[in-house]
Amino acid sequence: MKKKFKFLVLFFCTCLSVSTSAKDLFPDGSIVPDWFRQTELTDISKLGKQYRITDYGVVNDSSLLQKDKIQSVIDKAYQNGGGVIIIPKGTFLTGSLFFKPNTHLYIENGGKLKGSDDISDFDILTTRMEGQTLQYFAALVNADNVDGFTVSGEGCINGNGLRFWKSFWLRRKFNPKCTNMDEMRPRLLYISNCKDVQVSGLHLMNSPFWTTHFYKCENVKLLNLDITSPSKPVRAPSTDAVDIDVCTNFLIKNCYMNVNDDAVALKGGKGPNADKDENNGANRNIIIEDCKYGSTCHSTLTCGSESILNHNVILRRSTSYGASIILHLKMRPDTPQHYEYILVEDIKGSAKVMLSIKPWNQFFDLKGEKDIKLSYANDIVLRNIELECNNAFGVEKSDQYKLSNFVFENMDIKTEINEVDKLKVINNCTLNKVIVNGKKYK
Repeated sequence: MKKKFKFLVLFFCTCLSVSTSAKDLFPDGSIVPDWFRQTELTDISKLGKQYRITDYGVVNDSSLLQKDKIQSVIDKAYQNGGGVIIIPKGTFLTGSLFFKPNTHLYIENGGKLKGSDDISDFDILTTRMEGQTLQYFAALVNADNVDGFTVSGEGCINGNGLRFWKSFWLRRKFNPKCTNMDEMRPRLLYISNCKDVQVSGLHLMNSPFWTTHFYKCENVKLLNLDITSPSKPVRAPSTDAVDIDVCTNFLIKNCYMNVNDDAVALKGGKGPNADKDENNGANRNIIIEDCKYGSTCHSTLTCGSESILNHNVILRRSTSYGASIILHLKMRPDTPQHYEYILVEDIKGSAKVMLSIKPWNQFFDLKGEKDIKLSYANDIVLRNIELECNNAFGVEKSDQYKLSNFVFENMDIKTEINEVDKLKVINNCTLNKVIVNGKKYK
């Protein structure tokens, strides 16, 4: 009887151990909720009445501005209790549009929502840009306090950014110190203060500024998107694919990103007292998986440059086709920053740099304070990586930040510059089965 009892106890413990180890965990050890595995695409038949814009006086004309007419369809749907705004096959030119509670956007195959290249067609309002809450231009598609908002379909949102890009580089030529916001230009999609958001299936392209920006949102899914902007013949500056700004529970899955800046950037605030500003905050529980990155991306994942706390971030099962950096930690000397519990795993392909950690001094401003702000990066794991790069370990020593508890394991790296020795600046750094240019590091 005792033997049987011991066997049952052992069996139960073994099953419990297997069950626990099989669970998907965040880097801090907490369990990833099932919500992250529920990736069904949007079914617009469940979202209420469908409002096809061509049934309400909007015509297929790529040169005719129809901002007011399209907005009136959105307003009509809202007044009638909600529904789906349908963009049919054709090209429809518009300025900033504002979606209301219980309204959604669907773009059919062959349908294109095209942004005006005249900045006066975009409203000025209180919004969020570059870690600040201020007066700036609305995006092409906007939703604020619209829980359950969806943007979906098989068509395209084209920001028509060429004129804005040319103007930016012209301004930068005569004033090299001009900032990204000095040249007035809108984003493609801005969603703020929303819960349960899903954007899926579309091609988001040619944004004048950041492509998608999410601020103070919870439970956001980006699925099966193509997000692109060109590097030729005119480079599209600061067209980040996804900017995540003070958000919790965020999934990016099966997306292709090839933009002329960061693919995914974690924002949250900047400045010496950024951590005390109620408009700022942390990003938590972010998963980016099964994605592909093109060669124009400055990084596949960036913490910063306007960021104060990122906790529980996973980048996995993805391929880089020549992105500049895989993981970029931008460390601002004028902002207190903390990047912790980040996992990068199952990555293959090519990049210029695998890991970059260095001071980020662009537009440095202590706002009258004397001392730089001390920042931290800790509990960072990079594993199961097969990569060709110019420099695998771009880590710089600095008194402005402390690096600790890094793990590099199961890697096969081919690199032109081998700077494994730079990892000595990290306190408690572990290398396990790391092969660099054929040489194994424990």
